[in-house]
Amino acid sequence: MLAQKFSDFLQSVDLKFYRAKYRPIKIVEMDLPKEIQAIDLLYKIYWNEKNFLSFEKFYEEYLKEYNANIKKFQEKTGMCEKCFSKGLPARIYRTWASIITQIHAGYVAESVFGENTVAMSSELDHQGADFQVRYKNKILNYQVKKKSFSREVRQEKPKARTNHKKNL
Repeated sequence: MLAQKFSDFLQSVDLKFYRAKYRPIKIVEMDLPKEIQAIDLLYKIYWNEKNFLSFEKFYEEYLKEYNANIKKFQEKTGMCEKCFSKGLPARIYRTWASIITQIHAGYVAESVFGENTVAMSSELDHQGADFQVRYKNKILNYQVKKKSFSREVRQEKPKARTNHKKNL
């Protein structure tokens, strides 16, 4: 039931809109300190509370929850407020999209293994398990893998191979 409800929610997400809006913005790509990482809030809202907010509503909640720490971090980085406030939503969106994919997998797993068999948290995530299933006295850790064709901001674009023969 929750797996279907979450699938319906995901169907309502306009990925093309978000890609167009946030893909080119790579201003805030440094490691964020724990005090402003969105992961705890994502698990709290979408997994624990089962409240399927749009990204905009989630980002509003994120800003309410972490506002003072966000401001401190922005000042610490020395980045201008305008640039930081343009880059942060793009960064949080990428985290949001990644984590809701994992949460979807958790809801699907729970529909297979049964209610209350799946655990999901930032602690498990930091240990390398996107979700954990307790089934028939066994603990199974799962990691959701996503294939990405994007590259790190710092990486050079791959060069095309040439098939030139050298004349000597």
